[in-house]
Amino acid sequence: MQPRSLFSLAEHLDRLSKDGDPLEVLATTVEFERFRPLLTRGLGYKGGARGGRPAFDPVAMFKVLVVQAQHNLSDARMEFMIRDRLSWMRFFGFDLGGSMPDENTIRHYRNRLTESGTLEALMQAFEQQLREAGYLAMGGQIVDASLVPAPKQRNTQEEKAAIKAGKSSKQIWRGKPNKAHQK
Repeated sequence: MQPRSLFSLAEHLDRLSKDGDPLEVLATTVEFERFRPLLTRGLGYKGGARGGRPAFDPVAMFKVLVVQAQHNLSDARMEFMIRDRLSWMRFFGFDLGGSMPDENTIRHYRNRLTESGTLEALMQAFEQQLREAGYLAMGGQIVDASLVPAPKQRNTQEEKAAIKAGKSSKQIWRGKPNKAHQK
């Protein structure tokens, strides 16, 4: 099947953006480049070329692991989804028809980060960035994994005054143990 024009792919991606691509929201919410030093250490990368096929960009591979976790996908299914979805390719920085990670590569990156103890720290830092931006990571949902604004809880003037007076949460929210515990 021939594309309609030279710009068909760009036009298609523009339409995805206009429809609210959730990965574009994620890309503007999280500064993924902040993870590069930790990724480099965790993967054991050192300066200089070792020969062989060049490794995938560690930040791109971290994005793969994040999206895989959000969607609760196996390595094999993740490989397929990367190849299948244009919006995912764009988010990861992979080119259509270019080299993309297979399931063994995905597993290899996750295992190296897990063995070095880096993966848990990366995920905590990722979730911290989301919280600081006012989002909660919602993974394993029925349809998709998306960013959801965190509910904002406001204290009344009386509650604020009681807090300033040094009262405990149990004293302020008597009869509401769940709210007192949360506050």
